[in-house]
Amino acid sequence: MRRITCLLASVALSTFAVAESPAPRTDRVLTQVEQQSLTPNQVLERLSGGNSRFVNGDLTTRNHSSLVRDAAAGQAPKAMILSCIDSRVPVEDIFDQGIGDLFVARVAGNIENTDILGSIEFATQVSGAKLIVVLGHESCGAIRAAIDNVQLGNITALLENIKPAVEALSDYPGEQTSSNPEFVHLVAEKNVELTMQNILDKSPIVAEMVESGEVSIVGGVYDLHSGEVELLN
Repeated sequence: MRRITCLLASVALSTFAVAESPAPRTDRVLTQVEQQSLTPNQVLERLSGGNSRFVNGDLTTRNHSSLVRDAAAGQAPKAMILSCIDSRVPVEDIFDQGIGDLFVARVAGNIENTDILGSIEFATQVSGAKLIVVLGHESCGAIRAAIDNVQLGNITALLENIKPAVEALSDYPGEQTSSNPEFVHLVAEKNVELTMQNILDKSPIVAEMVESGEVSIVGGVYDLHSGEVELLN
């Protein structure tokens, strides 16, 4: 009898624990109507809020199985992120975004090229994303390699896209080498700025959308130590 009583008590406690556990928050996949109602500033606010949650360790708990099913019918992401390939920069995580929230293009040194430009045009003009974010990061290997004029296979051609940022800082008074963290950081910032300008110069479609206020383009640098994205003016 005692054994049955203990068993029933154990079951009751387990049931209570399950009942008391908070259900996972299930973000709805953004619909096209909801996407179109957003302004670029509202999207930026959402990404900034997501990054704050990431920094504070307060990430959203998502029901990914539900989101996968909901997103299967179509997509209406609110932003397009151009990021470096660095494995320490998990784009969706650092903005606390889920399935169907972001278009993400990744290439070493977060540079633009024809394929990237086409992807950005698809994300904005065709699919309705309201914000373009060019995201660099500190201690970037591609930035360091460009500073050191590395010559290696196809990497050599890739680094040619970053060298204008190095050359733009030729008046920097300190040590202009990859061993100087300040110089590396400044080149990373300049590279983001130049990439943003190149996108506008090389894509009349994006430039027109930015001019009309339909889309905004911003730059940021991710801090590997804090997890914070510092937006550039």
